[in-house]
Amino acid sequence: MRAVRIHGVNDVRVDDIEEPQPGPRDVIVRVRRCGLCGSDLGYIKVGGVAAPAEAPFGIGHELSGVIEVVGTDVVGIAPGQRVVVNPMGDGNGIGAGLPEGAFAPLLRVSNATLGGAIHPIPDHVDWDAAALAEPLGVALHAVHRSGAAAQDKVAVFGVGPIGLGIVFFLKRAGVSSVVAIDRSPQRLHRARRLGADHVIDAGSEDVAAVLGDLHGRADLFGWPTVGTSLWFESSGAPSVLPSIVGMAPFHARAVMVAVHHQPIAIDWKMALGKEMSFITSMAYPDEFPEVIAAISEPGFDADAFISHRIPLSRFDEALAVARDAERSAKVMVACDA
Repeated sequence: MRAVRIHGVNDVRVDDIEEPQPGPRDVIVRVRRCGLCGSDLGYIKVGGVAAPAEAPFGIGHELSGVIEVVGTDVVGIAPGQRVVVNPMGDGNGIGAGLPEGAFAPLLRVSNATLGGAIHPIPDHVDWDAAALAEPLGVALHAVHRSGAAAQDKVAVFGVGPIGLGIVFFLKRAGVSSVVAIDRSPQRLHRARRLGADHVIDAGSEDVAAVLGDLHGRADLFGWPTVGTSLWFESSGAPSVLPSIVGMAPFHARAVMVAVHHQPIAIDWKMALGKEMSFITSMAYPDEFPEVIAAISEPGFDADAFISHRIPLSRFDEALAVARDAERSAKVMVACDA
C-alpha cells in the first residue's frame, strides 16, 4: 500500500510498504480522512520529532475511519465501526516517530481499547468533521486549562486550525468577548464564522489600540495596559508573547498553545509587576468525548475549519497548500482516494 513517510530532513515520500498486520491486542483501521497538522510540517523540516530519525517513519495523526480487522484479544470493538483515533491513546504515538502513520489506507492501532485510542462516532457525522476531533481536542484542552469564564475578555493570537478551535470552544462556553487576531483575512473570516465577536488584522491594524477600544485601557506603574484578561498564543510567531506581556493588565492569564522551537525573551520585571499567570497546554488527555459530542451536534460547521480536500494520491499538493498560511486552514487528505 501507499504511505507517507519521512526519510530525513525535508525528505518526505509516498512509499510502497506492506499492509499492517494486527497482533492479538491490535486493530486495523481503514483510514478515510487525515488532516495535515503543523506538527507534520515540523517533523518534515526536522527529519524526525525532535531530531532526525534513524529510520523512516509514518506521519499523520488526525484521522477518522472504519475498523477493518480486530485482534483476538480486543474487547468491545468490532469490524465496521465508524471511529476516530486518539493517536496518543493506549500508549500509542501514531504519526510521531513510530512506524505507523495515518496518511495511508490502513493503520494499525496497538493495544487498542474502547475509549482509549478508539472512539466511536455517530453515523451522521461525516468523515471530514470526524477527522477534526484531534485538533479540536488540542483547542478544547487549552480552553479547559485557561479557566475561561463568561466575563473574560479574550484575545486569540493566530487562528489557524487550533486557534479557530479555541474561538469555537470559548463561544460554546459562553465567553462574551472573543477577539481573533491574525494576518490572514481568510482565517479571520473563518473566526467570524465560528463566533468571534471581533477580528483584528495584525498586518494592517494596531492590535493594542483596537484591543484598548474593545476592552478598555488602564495604567499600571506607568505601563499602559488594555483590559484583555485572557490571552491565547496559538500563532507560533516569536513576537507575540512579548507583546502580550506588554499589553496585559494586572492578573492577566496567558495560555501558550503554539510550539516555539527557539527561546523567547520576556520582560519578566513587567510580568512580575503585573502578577501574570502563564499556562502551557499540550494535547488532550480527556477531551475526545466532549469534542465528539460537539461535532455531532446539528449545524456543526466543519467547513469553517477545512479549506482544502485533497486525495492521498496528490499528497505533494496537499503539503504545498498546508505550508501556505494565506491560502489554507485545515487541509484534509482523503486516504481512500
